[in-house]
Amino acid sequence: MRIEFPHAAREDVLWDGPVLTIGSAPDNAVVLGSHQAAAHHLRLYSDRRGCLLQVLPGGSRIYVNARPVRERALLRAGDVLSVGDCRMLLKADDSPDAREVLVIPEHSRCPVALRAVAGPLSGRVFALRDQLELGPHSAVPLELPQGETASLRLYWQDGQLRLSQQQVSSRYPLRINGREVAEAALHPGDQLGLATHRFVVDAPGMQAEPELLAFPAADPLPEELAGPRGEVWWLIVTAAVLALGIALVLLVRL
Repeated sequence: MRIEFPHAAREDVLWDGPVLTIGSAPDNAVVLGSHQAAAHHLRLYSDRRGCLLQVLPGGSRIYVNARPVRERALLRAGDVLSVGDCRMLLKADDSPDAREVLVIPEHSRCPVALRAVAGPLSGRVFALRDQLELGPHSAVPLELPQGETASLRLYWQDGQLRLSQQQVSSRYPLRINGREVAEAALHPGDQLGLATHRFVVDAPGMQAEPELLAFPAADPLPEELAGPRGEVWWLIVTAAVLALGIALVLLVRL
């Protein structure tokens, strides 16, 4: 995974370990200005659920795709993190063109949908049959800020689910999992980004969604270190027996 700093004269940061810390203290993997972040503001880590963000004690609220996060959030390549006035884009290591192309015979095609996870269309789901158009004059009104316009097309071709940019925005590049593209074959779980719009490709029948990160698991969570749940039942039974004993003593005295 790579971290890009859009509109900033700063090189990408390669994240290839289980944990990455971000803050203004010099011992962080990504050091920000003291006016942007607390000494130890947040950390990114991986576990069986994927890539997660945790706001550390003393760190103020941050934003993921313009949505506030106070404690934790599940991340995917293509997300934009905002800490103060610093913006960080999570990018997949490989370009979509470098991946294996999935070819699905027509008789085996599964339902495919484009789910809006951020931006003006957030919460809506758009089904794709043979093709799906997104643009200012299409069924999916893809609007961009500052008078910019762009249009996208998702379609099946030679057994591949493909994305192409029909009308290109001069200021907002099309991205798949954070990587700039003009057109590409899609995989389930891909995140499409254009300006503030974020869409995820839902196609569970094509194949299992790929692991976003292949790092060793981070330190276990506190709840995972707790004793077996059976111990709770022993505590409940013990408390009940003590309560019954106290009740019997009080009854005898009366």
